[in-house]
Amino acid sequence: MLNSSPEQTAVTGGAHKPLRRALNQTELFFRRIFSDNHLVRTYPKSRAAQRVRENSHIGMRDPGFCIEDWRLVVTAVDGKQLQLSIDEIRALPKTEIVFDFKCVEGWDQIQHWAGVRMVDFIRHFGLEQSAEKKYMGLETPDGKCYVGIDRESALHPQTILAYEMNDRPLTDGHGAPLRLIIPVKYGIKNLKRIGTMNFSDGRPRDYWAEQGYDYYSGL
Repeated sequence: MLNSSPEQTAVTGGAHKPLRRALNQTELFFRRIFSDNHLVRTYPKSRAAQRVRENSHIGMRDPGFCIEDWRLVVTAVDGKQLQLSIDEIRALPKTEIVFDFKCVEGWDQIQHWAGVRMVDFIRHFGLEQSAEKKYMGLETPDGKCYVGIDRESALHPQTILAYEMNDRPLTDGHGAPLRLIIPVKYGIKNLKRIGTMNFSDGRPRDYWAEQGYDYYSGL
């Protein structure tokens, strides 16, 4: 019986082993067909919701957080760190995307986001060697929410580090000042309020995978 089978305790813990094996097979299927030519459908800005749904505030309840002091701390594979302000990130070429944001809970909404493409960010700050690693790890400043993203999805041409929603700076509830928008994944991978970024060949910890959800969460 599934309910009586043991749970996993690794980075993909929280799910019973038979279910996790099924999820792993699903991941293998999606990864085999994935490519940069796999683009999600986009829409005109007129179709975007003006009241964008909020979901989950894990990692954004730190009373000591000060948006003016925020920095994105990027740790490269050679151990060097970058500490980037939002102004430095906003100075890069801006990309906009309007797409159907999908949640594992079953709802979806057409949303309009803007920011810098991850591939442009990596190139501008000389992180190409780091980005050759199999995974990217992202965490909120307080470390309470975190995701692991496979390299191919992180560097997908529609993946952006977003700082605007509906032509305005991100609101607190949507992850100000910077969040991940990764249209080829379900919403649980779109981390709000990114504080740190790192790279590895092993799977980084992932908050929702630890609760039993699919680590890959691809669309």
